[in-house]
Amino acid sequence: MERGRTLSRTLCGNTRSLREGRHFPVDMIVPKGVEWTVSEIRVRTSRRIEALDITVEVRRAAKAAPGSNVHLLCLHTTCGLTINENADPAVMKDIIDALDRLVPADHPYSHREGNSDAHIKSSLVGHSLTIPLSGNDLVLGTWQGIYLMEFDGPRERRIAVSVS
Repeated sequence: MERGRTLSRTLCGNTRSLREGRHFPVDMIVPKGVEWTVSEIRVRTSRRIEALDITVEVRRAAKAAPGSNVHLLCLHTTCGLTINENADPAVMKDIIDALDRLVPADHPYSHREGNSDAHIKSSLVGHSLTIPLSGNDLVLGTWQGIYLMEFDGPRERRIAVSVS
């Protein structure tokens, strides 16, 4: 995994899009005095379905800019983000197994790409997280970790990280 790169400099008092070469459907109006940076974490997954602990990468990105919250957005429709126990790998296996029972890959879905289960699992898990910061460090419980939930790998995944 490599550390993310900054997509935009600090924004303050301007209307700007936050993605290089592409615009969001609606430009963001930034009130005077509000500042944040947007960076990106890139992760390479190795299996079709897996839970990948990205806590270290998120912690590193959060320390790069001052703020009181870190916001994460998964930039894909077939993976998601979650916070759960990182002490026992069996927990994440149980979550993946439960999602497989709820949304079986072999169901006759209408979407013809063959990855409908990944889209549905991703929607159930969610695409974004907000985590408070204290002293530029993540406020997480003792056993909590941040996971990228891959449902259609292996591939490279991107997570936008904003500290505000």
